Amino acid sequence: MPRIRPFRPGDEPALAEICLKTGDAGADATGIFADDDIWAEVFVLPYVARHPDLAFVLETDDGRVVGYVVGTPDTRAFEDWFAQEWWPRFADRWPRPESEATRQDGTLIYAYGRRAGAEPYGDTHPAHLHIDLLPEVQGQGWGRRLIETLLAALRERGVTGLHLVASSENAGALAFYRRLGFRPVPSHEGVQAFAIDLA
Repeated sequence: MPRIRPFRPGDEPALAEICLKTGDAGADATGIFADDDIWAEVFVLPYVARHPDLAFVLETDDGRVVGYVVGTPDTRAFEDWFAQEWWPRFADRWPRPESEATRQDGTLIYAYGRRAGAEPYGDTHPAHLHIDLLPEVQGQGWGRRLIETLLAALRERGVTGLHLVASSENAGALAFYRRLGFRPVPSHEGVQAFAIDLA
């Protein structure tokens, strides 16, 4: 039986692999980008670097990490930190593209554009999360339990609301968040944002 435990240093490679294997609207994203490492450096590793205490993993009996939830209590502060401290380290490795010719270009342009206030949801629901589970543990209630674990930690800190964004193409995720009580909010093209009150 898998178990949920707090993130600990050394989990990063497993989280990066899960992020890659679920990055294409829930499907395996291996090979979509010229460099597979981009997925994790944008969508999971910055969170465990800044908020390791708000990261939880799903671990199997044999010690494999097969899922995670990561988050930040303050999206505005996180996005400023991402722009000023985290992402500049990759400028030489992944220069800012001139145009969005490929999906990799689009993700890099997104990463370069992250900043406080870029997304409106953080004003009323300041926290946000990312969650991914490998197919072998999907549909068993672990996603719900991971999110509930993070929401409890955020409530303990007095955080009043949380948002998240999913690909419009990921029908399973869209239905999942609705079942957990998240409500859809106005969103950019290609994605659907959800919000939930914590207070």
